[in-house]
Amino acid sequence: MTGFEIGGASAADMEMIRAWADEEGWNPGDTDRFAFAVADPDGFLVGRLDGEPVACVSAVRYGTGFGFIGFYIARPHVRGRGYGIRLWNAAMSRLDGRLVGLDGVVEQQDNYRRSGFRPAWNNVRHEGAPRAGDDGGVRVVDAATLPFSRLAAYDRRFFPEPRDAFLSAWTGLPGRTALAAVRDGRIEGLGVVRPCSGASRVGPLYAATPEVAAALLRRLAEHASGGEIAVDVPDANPTATALVAALGLVPTFEAARMYTGSAPTVDLPGLYGVASLELG
Repeated sequence: MTGFEIGGASAADMEMIRAWADEEGWNPGDTDRFAFAVADPDGFLVGRLDGEPVACVSAVRYGTGFGFIGFYIARPHVRGRGYGIRLWNAAMSRLDGRLVGLDGVVEQQDNYRRSGFRPAWNNVRHEGAPRAGDDGGVRVVDAATLPFSRLAAYDRRFFPEPRDAFLSAWTGLPGRTALAAVRDGRIEGLGVVRPCSGASRVGPLYAATPEVAAALLRRLAEHASGGEIAVDVPDANPTATALVAALGLVPTFEAARMYTGSAPTVDLPGLYGVASLELG
């Protein structure tokens, strides 16, 4: 392990981490790193071997009791040499005392179980162009026209801790579109679409009903390059799974949402797509 050092990620490192994730086939958003940086500026770690970046991980703190692990990557030429596990241990140490979540790819899930994580559900990515249809009278507005405090309060129904700084950047970065469904002055849905190297990613996607979710997906797809979208759907919400299938989206990838303790209480029936497999 001589010559291996762990430190915080720089702005240049964040761009590098995004490129590594793209090489892994994860299709991260083009500008996600700008929202990630404000979620927890100290939450991204890079392992360097003799000065060369060879591994990365995120260990983001939310509130006082929750944390999320993501971007756990060791470059192929150093795998199996112990550098990744050292970085992993540093990340978990940073989140000590918190409930920790992650989205584990299939080939790593046994390793995560050995580290104390237990599966709660699978997030299954569905991709394609949603079939056309009637919005059924659902009123969809630009989320930026609503008071941010209302958007943040709505988001807290679906996430264990407040994440206002992240949400503000996530919904407002240039090049992405955030739409909300509103009825009688209440927010009944929220969705964000962002450009990626592959299909444009939708997430989060919250909705009071399948009709609201369908209306948001169709409208968000209008802002996607080529009309192709990808949404990570929790299979713990069978209504969401049935909806994306009915809209013609097909499964292409999955990861297990896992926690170190009991899964936090969130509005699963209203969760049609998670915001990010890297930050929850």
